[in-house]
Amino acid sequence: MTTFRSLAFVAWLYLSLALFAGGLSPALLMPYPQAMWVIRNWSRFVLFGLRWIAGVKVEFRGMEHMPVGAALIAGKHLSMLDVIAPFAVLPDNCFIMKKELAPLPFFGWFAVKTKMIAVDRSAHAKALKDMVKQARLRFAEGRQMLIFPEGTRAKVGAPPDYKPGIAALYRDLDADCTLMGTNSGVHWPAHGFRRYPGTVVYEFLPAIPAGLKRAEFMEVLEARLEGASGALLRAPPVPLSALPGEGRDPVLS
Repeated sequence: MTTFRSLAFVAWLYLSLALFAGGLSPALLMPYPQAMWVIRNWSRFVLFGLRWIAGVKVEFRGMEHMPVGAALIAGKHLSMLDVIAPFAVLPDNCFIMKKELAPLPFFGWFAVKTKMIAVDRSAHAKALKDMVKQARLRFAEGRQMLIFPEGTRAKVGAPPDYKPGIAALYRDLDADCTLMGTNSGVHWPAHGFRRYPGTVVYEFLPAIPAGLKRAEFMEVLEARLEGASGALLRAPPVPLSALPGEGRDPVLS
């Protein structure tokens, strides 16, 4: 049953890309807010299918800590879902992505239109400078910049490997850094097509205040983000029927 539901959801995912890319592609010619509307509603469409086809509900916690204006957010990265889900709740999300994704139909086109931060990771030091430069512009526009400090999806239980990019942004922007823990990899693994029923939780944590020294910031960042994500990963699975708010919006409940 898990295999069948997973395959059905993969079909739903690709169908959603075709529908939104084809049917709503004129938004690429419209002002920025219309393009963001498409991405936000595509995210909700994907989460709806994930809930009702694959049996995976997405829950957001710590909403009192979710930033609404210009902000720097560091998230644990265990799944492709981590790139999709935050658009459902962040008012003006801007994530940092690999430059190779920019030419991709729909995803890349709308990412470019909405000024996501594309980084050529093979350029090393130049890539870091370019990322910081783009981040300043997006921060000035009031965007919420989401970065995954490990740079790529990690398997559940893998040792953390935090890269220096987040520290460069934290120092250059002189901004607080909000954290977002998750257990997403349990239900939508980093690799493979299977989706395992249960509840994916994204938890916004209190921000790390601006002004810490680089070493202290990285130490606090890793300890808090790994601690929160580890607690979610160790939590016993919650049956969907036991969750509050059944019958409400499956994205926001």
